[in-house]
Amino acid sequence: MSVPDYMQCAEDHQTVLVVVQPVGIVPEDQFFKIYKRIASVSQVSIRDSQRLLIRYRHHYLPENNEWGDFQTHRKVVGLISITTCASAKEWPQTAERFHGQKEVYSSTLYDSRLLVFGLQGDVAEQPRTDVAFYPSFEDCPDVEKRVDDFVGSIFIVLESKRLDRATDKSGDKIPLLCVPFEKKDFVGLDTDSSPVSLLLGVKRHYKKRCQGRMRKHVGDLCLQAGMLQDALVHYHMAVELLRGVNDFLWLGAALEGLCSASVIFHYPGGTAGKTVARKPSISQPADAGKRHRPGALTANGISADTSTEIGRAKNCLSPEDIIEKYKEAISYYGKYKNAGVIELEACVKAVRVLAIQKRAREASEFLQNAVYINLGQLSEEEKIQRYSILSELYELIGFHRKSAFFKRVAAMQCVAPTIPEPGWRACYKLLLETLPGYSLSLDPKDFSKGTHRGWAAVQMRLLHELVYASRRMGNPGLSVRHLSFLLQTMLDFLSDQEKKEVTQSLENYTSKCPGGMEVITLPDGLKLPPVPFTKLPIVRSVKLLNLPVSLRPHKVKGLLGQNMSTASPFIYSPIIMHNRGEERCKKIDFQWVQGDVCEVQLMVYNPMPYELRVENMGLLTSGVEFESLPAALSLPAESGLYPVTLVGVPRTAGNITVNGYHTSVFGVNSDCLLEGLPAVKTSGCLVEVIPSLPRLQLSTSLPRSAYTPQPTSKEELSSTVSLQLFNGETQQLTITLENIGSEDIETLELTSKIVSTKEKVFGEFLSWELEEALSHLPLKSGQAVTLTVSIKVKLDFSGQENLLQDLNDDGISVTGLPISSPLRQVLKPRSENKTVSSESGKAEYSHIKTLEAVLNFKYSGGAGKVEGYYRELSLGVHVDVEPSVFFTRVNTLPATSTRQCHLLLDIFNPTEHELTVSAKNNQELVLHASECQRMAIQVDKFDFESLPQPDQETARFTNPKQLEEERQHAQGCQINSKLGICWSIPSLRRRGEASVEGVLNQLVLEHLQLAPLQWDVLVNGKPCDCDVIADCKAGDAVTLEVQLTNRSKNSVGPLALTVVPYQDFQNGVQNYNLEDAVTFIGSNTFYIDTVKPKENSVCVGALLFLYTGDFYLKIKFQDDSAGRELPLAWFTLPSVHIRALATPLQAGA
Repeated sequence: MSVPDYMQCAEDHQTVLVVVQPVGIVPEDQFFKIYKRIASVSQVSIRDSQRLLIRYRHHYLPENNEWGDFQTHRKVVGLISITTCASAKEWPQTAERFHGQKEVYSSTLYDSRLLVFGLQGDVAEQPRTDVAFYPSFEDCPDVEKRVDDFVGSIFIVLESKRLDRATDKSGDKIPLLCVPFEKKDFVGLDTDSSPVSLLLGVKRHYKKRCQGRMRKHVGDLCLQAGMLQDALVHYHMAVELLRGVNDFLWLGAALEGLCSASVIFHYPGGTAGKTVARKPSISQPADAGKRHRPGALTANGISADTSTEIGRAKNCLSPEDIIEKYKEAISYYGKYKNAGVIELEACVKAVRVLAIQKRAREASEFLQNAVYINLGQLSEEEKIQRYSILSELYELIGFHRKSAFFKRVAAMQCVAPTIPEPGWRACYKLLLETLPGYSLSLDPKDFSKGTHRGWAAVQMRLLHELVYASRRMGNPGLSVRHLSFLLQTMLDFLSDQEKKEVTQSLENYTSKCPGGMEVITLPDGLKLPPVPFTKLPIVRSVKLLNLPVSLRPHKVKGLLGQNMSTASPFIYSPIIMHNRGEERCKKIDFQWVQGDVCEVQLMVYNPMPYELRVENMGLLTSGVEFESLPAALSLPAESGLYPVTLVGVPRTAGNITVNGYHTSVFGVNSDCLLEGLPAVKTSGCLVEVIPSLPRLQLSTSLPRSAYTPQPTSKEELSSTVSLQLFNGETQQLTITLENIGSEDIETLELTSKIVSTKEKVFGEFLSWELEEALSHLPLKSGQAVTLTVSIKVKLDFSGQENLLQDLNDDGISVTGLPISSPLRQVLKPRSENKTVSSESGKAEYSHIKTLEAVLNFKYSGGAGKVEGYYRELSLGVHVDVEPSVFFTRVNTLPATSTRQCHLLLDIFNPTEHELTVSAKNNQELVLHASECQRMAIQVDKFDFESLPQPDQETARFTNPKQLEEERQHAQGCQINSKLGICWSIPSLRRRGEASVEGVLNQLVLEHLQLAPLQWDVLVNGKPCDCDVIADCKAGDAVTLEVQLTNRSKNSVGPLALTVVPYQDFQNGVQNYNLEDAVTFIGSNTFYIDTVKPKENSVCVGALLFLYTGDFYLKIKFQDDSAGRELPLAWFTLPSVHIRALATPLQAGA
């Protein structure tokens, strides 16, 4: 016997073997259809306690049948032939063929059947027990019943043979059962009369051998007949007999039979690893004990009655003893070269039992022994079968890597050089089955989780063999898929040379069959998932970029509440589970715009030792229609992190999700999804796409500047213009706005904001008129509109303290002159102009100050405007302000009029050019470089009470300091507008304004303020002020009228005024003794009652000048309580200068 049955298991010892074969030409599919129906009758109940189990085979070698006496389950006891017969003429030939088949197994057959399909007529109607006729393969309803009857007849023969052997009383003539290779050793041996035999005691030895072998044979028959306990008894007795005569081959068989019976007892479910329709109660010990079979072997050497031993546990081996007996049996088989198949099958059976017992290490020892069993010259197919079965058995005991090893050996055997036509498909199929044993799968996702599992070198070897096998199969697409998998999953383990070789091979394959992302389905149904190249290149991070500043959409503030999500009030909550999946699904806090190019930045890395060319790299998105604009890039060898920007245009509005990217590397197209790349950092991949908005392009009359705004400024500017101006100068900036988008611009707003806060700006820095530009709206695509912006820089003109030490006031003092002096002081330029000689002072005044502002253009239109979105275009204005003039000191001097005063300004020229300064109604003042001069300007006092006041509610919630600053600013603006101070630099043709707003202190403001009590003195109805001399005639009565206007917030009075006349001789002598020269008509004292706010009061009197001359009237207040509460400056009355003239002579006199 040279062909082992690797599928055998211990429970097969209780089955009878039936061969099912075709006779003549039978369609294969029809044969196996009937074969399956026959094989469904796997067990037949004979009696209440007995069942016969059948093992069917459609192919069985006759030489294996010769071992039927050694182990009866190897004996073909039944034959079922299947044939087709179209006519009665063919029937004789068919019957002869059937007879020929029976002859092959005639020595062992118990019974046979012939199933004829297709024959009808007289022949088919003849009743025969061994032949069944059916019209067709479809019309055969009672096949199973005939098989059941056939099995019943087999059991009858089996039972009769068992009884015959058990009751054989032929004395010493018990036949010697032999295996095929033993027959030649016993030929011619006379055990009865040979003197040599008697001398050597062979007869007694021979008898025990015959008894032992027969005991073992009867045990086999009992086991097949379902008498388990009887079989155990016979096996035990056979072991004892055969052990005594050293009949090792049959002793091994008896031990194996004992093991098989014990296995059937302990494991009624079987050890084959398949679900077999066998019930556990194949043979019940109790039932066996109830029956008394008188046919037990007699005193001729065996036993009289075995009923006393039936049911005893000692007859059945324990699970541990089963393995020990298997070991012993296999060791005996190993003594015989011709019993290799028996030894191998015993190892396989023991392994299956150990697998049930979960004793993997001991099972591996049996398998290791099976590997080295020499079966002689095996065909290539037999070698493949042997290695495949070894692989399955190793898999059964959990030795996955060892199983994979033998499976791979079987695969290599399929394409051995000795095979004329190598079976590459079978090789490929077996190689695929080895993958799990080497911790390999065909899904690249399994290699993205944690550390690498398995031996990389072995895995790479196996993958290379898969690539080669698939190529030899003529399937280049399969080769590309496996080679891509090798490169993707084993990249870290490939040497530089191996990387180069693999990529070259891949490029060769893809030139014939490009790789893609489709799932490859093999003929056996196995699906090969796509292999995206996520490591070529490696992506470390994915970041969605906001649109450029000028294109970012903004939501109208009133509509923000519609899209605001309800966020948690807590900064951090430990309950929330943060994971990358949530981060990726999180919506980013900026928006993209439909129709505008959007960018996603990837940080990539090239792990290859040479330049990596990536073609057709683009974005994978979902949610909205998206036009990806693919890019091609070339990454240097081991480049390190390298930024790559992928762009695309969303064509519809909605929420868009960036799912990943696609590449084409080495001819393989890959779709790399971010959800399968947990190592990729991302701040979110979901962004809202709003409806389309217009696009505005800005150009200016001034050249653009490369100046970068200060980091402190939060504004991100679209562009910047820079210019240099002198303090107080004005420049016009023309801005052209062009619609370069597809949507119409329907709304346009312009605002400005000063960015730099170090310098205080007086007046409006930027001003414009927008009405003309708005009249052109809506602005169509391609149209433009112009706008003029006035840039006016007016910073603080005040000088520093260190310069004031060089500028004296030429002895002029505000307090050094009498307030009511009639002399007008005319201030002239200094006769000795002092210059700033120190370099430090010069540097102090030549310092250039910076002023920055931002012009914001808000515009909208199209569908985006309907949704409440707009865009902003920001123009930065950077101005370097050079000083023009400095006011180093400001003083005031009283004028002759109470409603005027003189403002004294010390003006310094910090420039390097000659400069002229002028004011309203004043001559120009010429200043050389670094020169300082004084300018006196006569101004009317100001009524600050008439300035608008903040309402009570505003004043209540505003900082008092801020209110004071606003008040001083308003006062300064009013003063500055009246002064009208201008400067010009003729050599540069530059001119501008100068402001005193930042120079005025509180004292100066008080001097410039009109007193709340306004006094007017009229002589003969004419006002007397500002050096006005009232003329009158001596001897005529002169009316004197004093009018008080109360501009304060409170009532004033009552007051008493006394008029005192005097003469001033202009030499410091004043004469008050004028009783003979001036007389009052009435009293010289005026009384004024209480004057309410905003009201006035008039007092009228008269006096008479008796002589001609210049007289002065001083109006004094009486010292009462009401007057003492108010400041003295409120009671400053103008002096009255009256010139009394002689009466002119009459004409003609």
